[in-house]
Amino acid sequence: MAAQRGIGLIVLVVLAGLVVGSLLGELLGSLLPAGNARELITRGPMIGLQPPATVDLHFLAMTFGLSLKVNLVGVVGVVLAIIALRRL
Repeated sequence: MAAQRGIGLIVLVVLAGLVVGSLLGELLGSLLPAGNARELITRGPMIGLQPPATVDLHFLAMTFGLSLKVNLVGVVGVVLAIIALRRL
């Protein structure tokens, strides 16, 4: 699979599946009433830079940060993205 497609495309598809799935999970969680089902769908770890990294060169200051909240629907999104990539 990696020999036929570039590793960049594979990473892009997996990240897109994670982002879209996590977004759908948060949206779905906001529609559900408070309870166990909402917790199951919306709860998950935060992956990224906590706190953001700052580079200060005295004449230029840059702050880099990226965080992603992974939830159950996000994992399902990754699996669906991988299946879709394999079928292409």
